[in-house]
Amino acid sequence: MIKQQTCTENYLEYCQTQKCLDEKTLKAYRIDLRQFNEQISGKHITEVTSAELETFIANLHQLYKPKTVKRKIAAVKAFFHYLEYKELIDRNPFNKIQVRFREPVILPKTIPLPIMETFLSTIYRQYNTAKTSYQKLNALRDAAVAELLFASGMRISELCMLKSNDINLLDGTILIYGKGDKERRIQIGSEMVLQILKDYKNSFYAQTQSCGRFFTSQSGKPLSDQAVRRMINKYTALASIELHITPHMFRHTFATSLLEADVDIRYIQEMLGHSSINITEIYTHVTVAKQRDILAAKHPRKDFHI
Repeated sequence: MIKQQTCTENYLEYCQTQKCLDEKTLKAYRIDLRQFNEQISGKHITEVTSAELETFIANLHQLYKPKTVKRKIAAVKAFFHYLEYKELIDRNPFNKIQVRFREPVILPKTIPLPIMETFLSTIYRQYNTAKTSYQKLNALRDAAVAELLFASGMRISELCMLKSNDINLLDGTILIYGKGDKERRIQIGSEMVLQILKDYKNSFYAQTQSCGRFFTSQSGKPLSDQAVRRMINKYTALASIELHITPHMFRHTFATSLLEADVDIRYIQEMLGHSSINITEIYTHVTVAKQRDILAAKHPRKDFHI
């Protein structure tokens, strides 16, 4: 009988080499599977029953929000499918249980456009008033990062992983490697954004060439997602913006703004790199301004004389 730890490690290696899952997903799977192994208290994986799975799921519901529970169940379920596929178990206990629960719809948080304008203006003001070369270069990079997040709707992980040759500043296209190593290209539509990216590339050419990533620190180390979060918090504070802004809110604002401008949702799906239109449709719930315009102009109540 193969040791439980060996089964888990073999599965995680399979996820990395065969399913091409990214590091963050693999880390989450490792945590979820370790938690499951602790729950079944040393019992071998081949002996797990459907009743024990139901107990595990019930405990998850008491500890976590529905979205987290859904992910943890999916991780364990995929593990059992793998064991069944490799014929390491005779029966899959998940086959005897149905996991269905309503996940509350959490609307994407967006950045109001006047706040977005204030945020970007604050970075450019820092750039224009910088007292040292070091401060000026930092502000230049920060402007390039923020502009690209808003202009492309890319994930922060995708932005930090961009390589020097992924961005073609001649035709304004960016090659993005999304989840599951899916590639997509997106066009930068703003000449101002293209110009700030060109200025940044020229100023950080040596650093980007030495580390291979497009966004770097002045010392030549790849820019991390934590560094981007700290940068956003810095300019939010400088601009006296009370809203807590996260990198993913740039992505939500990108998608919602395009939807409110009547861009076909399938184009938005492609630009965001969503595998299913169902994921993109969450943004149809947040186009409140568009609904207001439609109802104000089209609803028959406007013609009543009372």
